[in-house]
Amino acid sequence: MKEKSVATNEALPLPVKERKRWLFFGLPFTFTTYTLAEKRLILRQGFFNINENETLLYRVVDMTLRRSLIQRIFGLGTLMVEAQDKTHPTLVIKNIRHSKQFRDLLSQAVENDKIRLRMRQGELIDPDMEADDLPQPEPLE
Repeated sequence: MKEKSVATNEALPLPVKERKRWLFFGLPFTFTTYTLAEKRLILRQGFFNINENETLLYRVVDMTLRRSLIQRIFGLGTLMVEAQDKTHPTLVIKNIRHSKQFRDLLSQAVENDKIRLRMRQGELIDPDMEADDLPQPEPLE
């Protein structure tokens, strides 16, 4: 199923599904899948007892891609997603193939969802900063 991107009118290949893999040779012998859908990121774990965690895309704040030497050798990567979610504020997408492409698709999907909802994330100001430390506008003459 292809969805249209709001911002660029390109087709996004959503949903995208990746599997958690063993670090050794990148074999997919785990029961954890990560699905990037149109409006959410879903983490599904388990075989007998299935646990699903869902994070709405508009709640994603930051992403970090980590690739150790062994992960690079086997073509894997770990993506850490920071979200404004109470149950899982940090979602770790561990040992997936095509980690850069998954990060780029996730980033584009997050931006498209925020545009769709007409949301704008303001710049965060350090709560420990005093009002006197903030930049003051120049006085008009």
